[in-house]
Amino acid sequence: MTPSNLGYSLREAGKHFRRNWSTSFGGIITIFLSLFIIGLFAIGSIMVSNILGNVEDQVTVQAFVDDSVADEDFQAFADKVSAWDNVKSVRTVSKEEAWADYSNNMSNNDAEDVMSGLDNENPLPRSVVIEMDNPEQVQEMVDRLSADEDFQEICDGGSENIADDILYGQQEVEQLFAFTTYVRIAAVVLVALLTFVAFIFINNTIRLSITARRREIGIMRLVGASNGFIRGPFVTEGVLQAVIGALLAIGVLELLRIFALPRLAESSLSFLNFNVPIHMYLITYGAMILIGLVIGLFGSAIAMRRYLKI
Repeated sequence: MTPSNLGYSLREAGKHFRRNWSTSFGGIITIFLSLFIIGLFAIGSIMVSNILGNVEDQVTVQAFVDDSVADEDFQAFADKVSAWDNVKSVRTVSKEEAWADYSNNMSNNDAEDVMSGLDNENPLPRSVVIEMDNPEQVQEMVDRLSADEDFQEICDGGSENIADDILYGQQEVEQLFAFTTYVRIAAVVLVALLTFVAFIFINNTIRLSITARRREIGIMRLVGASNGFIRGPFVTEGVLQAVIGALLAIGVLELLRIFALPRLAESSLSFLNFNVPIHMYLITYGAMILIGLVIGLFGSAIAMRRYLKI
C-alpha cells in the first residue's frame, strides 16, 4: 500500500466510522469481548499452571535409613545423592525431626498417647528427603535409589524390602501429573478455539459492514479502481477496529489486575497463587494485539473476496 493510498484508506476508514458508528461500534465490541475472553482465559491458565507447578514442586522422594547406620555413613549417603542429576536439594531428617513432623499432624494428646504406648521410644527412622528439579522424573529417581548399592546396605527394612523404604506416593503422583498434563493441554486447545470463534465473529461483523457498502464498491470497480485501492479502506477499518477492541480488552484486564486480584489474594482464597509475573501480562497483551491485527487483516481480506472477483 503506497503512502498516498494509506492516507486515503485512513480518511475513508475515519469517515465510515463517523457515518456508520453503530456498525463500527458493534465490530469493536465484538473484538473487545472476544479478545477479553481470550486474554482472561490465558491469564487464568497461567495462574492454574502456577498452582499446579507449586503442587508439583511439593513432590519429594523420602528414603528411610536404618537406626544402626553411623551418622557419618548417613551423611555420606545424603552427600552422594545431592550430586546426582535432577536433584535440586537433599535434606536429612533425624528421628527427632520425624517425630516432630508426625506430632504436628496429630493433636498433642494423640501424639502423647502413641508415645506412651511405645514406652516413650521413637519408632520413626531417619530419612533422606530428595527434592527434584523435574518432579515428573520421580519414578527414575526411585529406580536409581532402589538400585543403589549404598542405599541397599543402609535402608531401614533391608535390601529384601527396599521398596517399603522409599516413600513417594506412586499412585497419587501419577494421578497428579496426568491431571496437570490434561489441564495444560485443555488450556492450549481452549485458547485456540476461542481465537477461532473470535475470528468467525469478527469476520461476520466485517462482512456485514462491507455488504452495506457494496454499491460503493461496485462504483469503484466501474471507474477502474484496483483491487488493492478498493480493499485499502476496509482493511484499514478492520485493523482500527481490532486495535481499539484489543486496547479496550487490555484496559479492562489491567483494571482487574490492579483492583480485583489483590482482593482475591486477601480473601479466603489466599491459599491459591494469584501472582503472575508482569512480563507474562505484557506477553499476553502483546499476543492479544497481534491476534487482533491478524483477525482484522485476514477477516477484512477474506470478507471482501466475493466483491473483488472479476
